[in-house]
Amino acid sequence: MNPAAWAQKPSKKAASAAPAPEVLYAQRPEALRFADDLAERRGLDREWVRQAIGQARFLPQVPRLMLPAPRGTAKNWAAYRSRFVEPVRIRAGVRFWNDNADTLARAEREYGVPAEMIVGILGVETIYGQQMGNFRVMDALATLAFDFPAAHPRARERQAYFQGELEQFLSLADRTGIDPFAPRGSYAGAMGLGQFMPTSWTRWAVDFDGDGRIDLFKSTADAIGSVANYFKAHGWVTGLPTHYPVAFDESQLRLPELLAPDILPSFTADEMAARGVRLLAPDGAGAAAGPLALIELQNGGAPASYVAGTQNFYVVTRYNWSSYYAMAVIDLGREVAAAR
Repeated sequence: MNPAAWAQKPSKKAASAAPAPEVLYAQRPEALRFADDLAERRGLDREWVRQAIGQARFLPQVPRLMLPAPRGTAKNWAAYRSRFVEPVRIRAGVRFWNDNADTLARAEREYGVPAEMIVGILGVETIYGQQMGNFRVMDALATLAFDFPAAHPRARERQAYFQGELEQFLSLADRTGIDPFAPRGSYAGAMGLGQFMPTSWTRWAVDFDGDGRIDLFKSTADAIGSVANYFKAHGWVTGLPTHYPVAFDESQLRLPELLAPDILPSFTADEMAARGVRLLAPDGAGAAAGPLALIELQNGGAPASYVAGTQNFYVVTRYNWSSYYAMAVIDLGREVAAAR
């Protein structure tokens, strides 16, 4: 080496371009204590668990992605919908439905969940497997288990959730014999065509192609059956619409009271009518709809949109706690069905 090089200071440009040092969780005593506790609770090999957690990498971008939008950020249903109900996903959905029509029909028969709902979920989540995420699941879950952002309003609760998901993931890897560093997924650790978290994989994923194992990455049949099983397990009611259009009687409208339960179905059709909201359902179907929730979809500076969500609308939000997400799934499924 040229001796003069030792005296040269790196340029600011070179310094800024240098990659951040890699941080492994083997350097974190609390992570290794968690590994020891996990191994004891689950009856797993202690050294295997310590090695897995210890070799997980901290991903600095992941905590930032978990923070909610700043206060005052206006929600916009039209803009949100346009991200998911658009030509690329609709065309991909038609191809997926045509290629898997028999499997979708079987899932509908066995679980009572319409094919268009399954197609809507898989389209919104990953464009039918095209975008399943590039984060190592082990790294993402470890980052959120040990470095969940303290600025989040529910930081303690969410960190405990991700510690549970990390535990489920390692237990799943042990049972199936997979390398815990092989699966790739979302920045939150969701995996496969339907973006199942490890707990959801353990509880509700099914071997729908009958090959003796569950593969939500490559088996479209397993992904289809698992989404249908998830919906059924969370209370899907066969034949019930997801929502009804509504009209307001401004003279009786008690909007804050109706919106207070958020997306939890809490009112009968008659109770909604008494508070100024009438269902626009044919043949009085709304009267037998069971409990309902008034769903508000804000449109930025424009007037908000409203629908009456049923138990089935609530079931869709168990996949992702968002009325905007649920409506995008429903609308994409319908658009794909219409395009066929």
